[in-house]
Amino acid sequence: MTTEFSMGARIGRIFRSFAAGAALMTLGLANAGDASAADRVKIEWWNAANGRLAEITNQLISDFNASQDKYELVGISKGNYEETMAAMVAAYRVGQQPVLIQAAERGFLTMYNSGAIIPVPELMEKEGYKIDWDNFIAPVAGFYLVDGKPAALPFNSSTPIFWYNADHFKAAGFDKPAETWQELDKQLHAIREKGISKCQMALANDFYWSLIENYAAIHDQPYGTKANGFGGLDTEFIFNKSPLIVGQVTRLKTWLDDGILQIAGQGLSPDQLFTSGTCSTYVASTAAHAAVESGAKFQWSATFLPHEEGIEPKNSTIGGGALWVLKGKSDEEYAGAAAFLNFVALPKTQVWWSKQTGYVPVTNAAYEEAKSEGYFKEHPTREVAILQLTRGTPTDNSRGFRFGNHNQSMALLVEEIQGVWTGQKTPQQALDAAAARGNQILRQYEQLHAAK
Repeated sequence: MTTEFSMGARIGRIFRSFAAGAALMTLGLANAGDASAADRVKIEWWNAANGRLAEITNQLISDFNASQDKYELVGISKGNYEETMAAMVAAYRVGQQPVLIQAAERGFLTMYNSGAIIPVPELMEKEGYKIDWDNFIAPVAGFYLVDGKPAALPFNSSTPIFWYNADHFKAAGFDKPAETWQELDKQLHAIREKGISKCQMALANDFYWSLIENYAAIHDQPYGTKANGFGGLDTEFIFNKSPLIVGQVTRLKTWLDDGILQIAGQGLSPDQLFTSGTCSTYVASTAAHAAVESGAKFQWSATFLPHEEGIEPKNSTIGGGALWVLKGKSDEEYAGAAAFLNFVALPKTQVWWSKQTGYVPVTNAAYEEAKSEGYFKEHPTREVAILQLTRGTPTDNSRGFRFGNHNQSMALLVEEIQGVWTGQKTPQQALDAAAARGNQILRQYEQLHAAK
């Protein structure tokens, strides 16, 4: 049976083996469209957009294609992030990779150390585009920075916020959720005791991101050494040594035992538990706006993530993905890729994308443009993520997470915490085991890339 690490190692070896850039063939694409489109240079972009996001992404592609007559951007959905990455690796082996790929932020080191990418600033400079990288919102661009410039273009960037059923809180006598976890605990128990809702919080599928990793960042707790991996591959997980993080997992377990917290099941997703009115609160990405706006039939709102009493909260961290440029394509394709990346970075495009999806605009210019339009006065919950991301000055603990094979160590963390939910392990035991197992993955990754 293939281990998680061996798969990650194989991906790294595949990338390095084919990064030298053998001659690659351009895929023949059906449905070329009208005569003018047939004369354009085809630019393939593999993305991870699904559902409503896929519709918006396709509109973005159409808008770019209509904005000029040299290139035809062809978007191809390859499933989720992991499936998209796997498809790209397989295609790279036979010289059929796309020009552009959308990859999750957790895959940063895998992409950057692959030897298969061209840094976006390098491409943009070569093609004559001047991008003001300093204008990108700090916690967004900062995650992707290498030597002061982002290796990839931040694209669909999000952060978790606290969604709540305003009707439920009002019925319990509260104007809104409390700012601290301690006071929120009292509110949720009051809502339960008064029989206002069947459950008071739906546990997000990505709770490891929204309720543990971002909890650590907001409370300025070290998740790993070496500035959470930004300082070198010899980083180690130390989240198990933080009393606050251990306490957070303990809190969630207590809420689960008390019936406050509900794990989705029986065909219902966490967002459905919230939008159906079953659960009173839900911690989820700001990109959940589309689902909440279309599905909730009650008065709802969103606010900042709670923080512990007596602690000044820091910024939260980003999730989502970025656009990467792959090696081995033609000069014409790179020119088209640069044109699309420039189109994506335009304030006008960023404002449109943010309004349609709920993702945050990645540049200050786009944020100010939306603000000047009065958009956030009409849609205040859309600004919560930006304000939370830009709160204070990022520290080594709140800048983000840059760990090798991060998806694999995250999966181990979830596996260990499942043992807490079932009562097989204490929070401390689970976090100790997750850190120890995760550190084995980090050491393997370090050995694989140490000579680079």
